[in-house]
Amino acid sequence: MNAPAPMASAPHTRTAPQDYADVWYRRQIPAPAPARPALRGTIDTDICIIGGGLAGLTAAHELARAGRRVVLVDQHRVGWGASGRNGGFVSPGYAQGFDKIAARVGEPAAIELHKMSIEGMEIVAGNIRDLGITEAHPQPGIFGMVRYDAGKALAQRRDWLLRTFGYEVEHLDRAGLSRHVTSPVYHQALHDANAFHFDPLAYARGLARAAESLGAQVFEATPATTIEREGAGRIVRTPEGRINAQHVVVTTGGYTTGLVPAMARAFLPIATYVMVTRADPDLIARAIHTTSAIGDDRRAGDYYRLVEGGKRILWGGKITTRTTEPRHLGRLLHRTMTSTYPQLAGLEIEMVWSGLMSYARHLMPQIGQVEPGLWHATAFGGHGMNTTTIGGRVIAEAILGQSERWRRFTPFGLDWTGGLIGMAAVQLTYWKLQAEDYWRERKG
Repeated sequence: MNAPAPMASAPHTRTAPQDYADVWYRRQIPAPAPARPALRGTIDTDICIIGGGLAGLTAAHELARAGRRVVLVDQHRVGWGASGRNGGFVSPGYAQGFDKIAARVGEPAAIELHKMSIEGMEIVAGNIRDLGITEAHPQPGIFGMVRYDAGKALAQRRDWLLRTFGYEVEHLDRAGLSRHVTSPVYHQALHDANAFHFDPLAYARGLARAAESLGAQVFEATPATTIEREGAGRIVRTPEGRINAQHVVVTTGGYTTGLVPAMARAFLPIATYVMVTRADPDLIARAIHTTSAIGDDRRAGDYYRLVEGGKRILWGGKITTRTTEPRHLGRLLHRTMTSTYPQLAGLEIEMVWSGLMSYARHLMPQIGQVEPGLWHATAFGGHGMNTTTIGGRVIAEAILGQSERWRRFTPFGLDWTGGLIGMAAVQLTYWKLQAEDYWRERKG
C-alpha cells in the first residue's frame, strides 16, 4: 500500500530558496548542510537532469555508474521537495489500482508494471545497503489496514500476490491486529514485511553523494530557465550558466514550471500534509506496539509511523487543491489520530508541514519522451518511493540503449488535466470519496 507523498515547506516557514524547510527530516541532519554551488559558466555533458528528487537522482546515479557524463541541476536543493519530505514509505504498487491499470493496458502489461514497482522498492533497499546510506535508518514492515469488515477480500489479495508475483504478505484479522495496535477502528490488515519505511531526505542526500563519487556534477540553487534545441542536442540555460547536452531529462514534480509546456499542462498540483507529535514514548506505546509503518485504504488515506525509536509519531494525510495554512490541517490530522487512537488525545503536535504533489488525471506516473532527446519522469504523487526510483532507472536504461521498458508507461501520457476546472473536479471528487469512506466504515 502506498502512502501519498507530502512535500514542500509550510507557507509560514521563511527559508532561502536553496535551503531546506524546517521539517522533521531536516532536523535529523547531524551537522550543518551547506548548499552545493550554483552553476556558473558553460558545461558540456552527455545528459542534463533537471530536478534533484529521487527520479532525477536515481537516473544520475545509474548513468554515472555506466560512465556517462551527467550534470544535475535543482532550483533549490537535492531532496528539497516531495522526495525529501514525504511519509517515508517504500512499497510496491501505484496510486491507481491494478484493475483500472489492467482495463487500460491489459492484464499482462499491468502485471509487468506491478513487477517494476516491486523492482523500484528493491532498488532503494539495495542502494541503502550497497552505498552505505545508514543515516536513512530503514525499518522493515508496512501494514495496510482497513476500517471496515472486508470479508475475504484481503485474504484473496494475499493469495493473488503470492500466485502472480511470488510476493508474500501476511493477512491479519482483528484479533491478530491487537498484537500490533490498540484501536477501535481497524478490522483487518495485510502486513508486508518486504516493504519498509525510512528517512527519505537522508536517502536523497546519500544518493546524490554516490552519484557525485562516480563523476556526476550536482548544482543547487540553479533553476533551468529555458531548453533550446541545437542540432542533435540541447542547450539548458540557467541564470548564470549554460549546459550543452545530448539528452535532457526533466524530473520535476509539484513545482514544475512552464519550462516544458506539455508537462506543465499535464499535472495537477495537490497539497498534502504531515505532522510530527511531541515526544511521549510511554503514551504512544499504549496505542501502537509495532515498528512497522501503517497506512489505510481510504481514498486519501492516513499513513503514519513511529520515529525516533518510538518517541514520536509522524502522521500524514488529507489533500486539498490549494496550500492551506498547515497548522489548521495539523488540527485535522490530530483529530484523525485521536479518533483512531482515543488514548492519544493528550499527545500534542510538535510541527506540521505541507506542500505540493504532482498528480496526473489517470493517477499514474508520466514517464517517457516529449520528443527525441527530451525525457520526462513526473506525476509521482501518491505512488511512493518505489515508482520515482523505477522511473529514474528506466529513463537511464533508455538513454544507455539497454531497454525500452519506459514504453510500458506510454499509455499514461501527458494528458491535459483541465486547468482550473480540473482542480475543482479533483477537490469535489475527494469530498465525494471521503463521504463514501464514511458510509462504508459505518456499515462495516
